[in-house]
Amino acid sequence: MFGDYEAQRHWMEITYNLPAEDWYRNSSKNDLMYWGLDYPPLTAYHSLICGYVANWINPDWVKLNESRGFESYEHKLFMRYTVLVADILIYIPAVVVFCNTCLHSLDKLQQIQLRELGLYAMGSNQSVSWL
Repeated sequence: MFGDYEAQRHWMEITYNLPAEDWYRNSSKNDLMYWGLDYPPLTAYHSLICGYVANWINPDWVKLNESRGFESYEHKLFMRYTVLVADILIYIPAVVVFCNTCLHSLDKLQQIQLRELGLYAMGSNQSVSWL
């Protein structure tokens, strides 16, 4: 089997083509042994949104049971952009809101340092367990 790239692509395929009640059920259309969707529903809905965009750009990327192992330069670029857009729309604002609301007892310099640390953790794939 392929790696995480294929898992993410396949989850877009499944969520786009099947009704939500079938996302976590094994069937002839959804082989859970082949990168079955194993993340919570919020993540599945993110895959669904990405699946709609992918289908709009190139339906071959999410053809049910026909796109397994699909890989192209354009699709890799698309996958990278989905991460970037999600970070810009969700993660970065969440860090700012957290710092502004939960850390109001800290002085401004400490708040700025924590924001930078949170953004650094995102870019370096390291978690900051004490935040």
